[in-house]
Amino acid sequence: METIANKAEENERIFQEASIQASYTCPMPMEIIKVFNSVIATLGNFSLSTGKTKAKKTFNLSAVVSAALTNSKVLEYWAKLPEGKRRILYVDTEQSKFHCLKVLKRILKLSHLPEDIDCDSLDFICLREYSPQKRMEVIDYALSRKEGYGLVVIDGIRDLMLDINSTTESVQVVNNLMRWSSKYMVHIHCVLHLNKADNNVRGHIGTEMINKAESVLLVKKSGSNPHISEVSVLNIRDKEFSPFAFRINDKALPELVENYVNTNVNEKPLFTSYIELTDEFHHKALSNVFRNGPIKGYETMLTAMAEAYSELGFKRQRSTISNILKYLKEERQFVRKTDKTYYYNSPSKNEDRKKEKEEEPS
Repeated sequence: METIANKAEENERIFQEASIQASYTCPMPMEIIKVFNSVIATLGNFSLSTGKTKAKKTFNLSAVVSAALTNSKVLEYWAKLPEGKRRILYVDTEQSKFHCLKVLKRILKLSHLPEDIDCDSLDFICLREYSPQKRMEVIDYALSRKEGYGLVVIDGIRDLMLDINSTTESVQVVNNLMRWSSKYMVHIHCVLHLNKADNNVRGHIGTEMINKAESVLLVKKSGSNPHISEVSVLNIRDKEFSPFAFRINDKALPELVENYVNTNVNEKPLFTSYIELTDEFHHKALSNVFRNGPIKGYETMLTAMAEAYSELGFKRQRSTISNILKYLKEERQFVRKTDKTYYYNSPSKNEDRKKEKEEEPS
């Protein structure tokens, strides 16, 4: 049993390890993948690709892996993995072994390597049939059993959890990504879908990853040509790069569309998450929600919120509205609930607060 003294000793050790001093010399993270002159991947961090179904996310991912495998340029991805960090781990959680093999052969073909000979620098595992917990255990085991990994790909980060809207599971998965990337000094690139009906990255896990990722890439079909996919930046710590595009050629490989002109330059930027909305936006929506006073009932509350946010240009599905309500109630405290009735904590003097106190039993 852990004693108070042991716990204090452990906390002191963590405090010393986590302390940053002005005199401390911290090496720059090693850059391993760039798009043009923008760094999208460094060792010790993680990144994310997102897009809707059929946007060719896995084809784009094949180009990233091929560039890393050959330390060269593929599409607009420039890779330079250092010696001792040239090994790649590819984890697929969604597809069957047959389709995983197709992806593996595509990567090898794109890298100008034999398609029927094992590549010592690339380990590909298919975890479709296992539980989320077992998938995480196997990834942890894979990273520990071999040295030299520089890039880890997880195609289907959503499948490392049971509920994509679970705050607890989301934090656990993101903490594992940060722990693995630091402990093994690798870069982890993940794939997560956008919602079908809107432009939100799926679930609370999407929100957590956008907040923590080094870069977030959006892969989407071109507005002018459905056979062309466009890659752009949603979020990045380094400077943004101009969008580029690719098509699938007659060899079933992604190839760069030269001199691509972005046809969506006037398109309104995507709201990837309700977290990005300002407090002013939320308060404006909530003022409309509660314009007639407190709201009784969960479903009534969701309906009122969906209408209010939609009127302000943020139309979302019921699941996202539910997440917003949870966020506003638990994290922002803009909304509170007593019994089955919701009240608005407006920035100004709150009359609803008085009404709630009056209704509370003495």
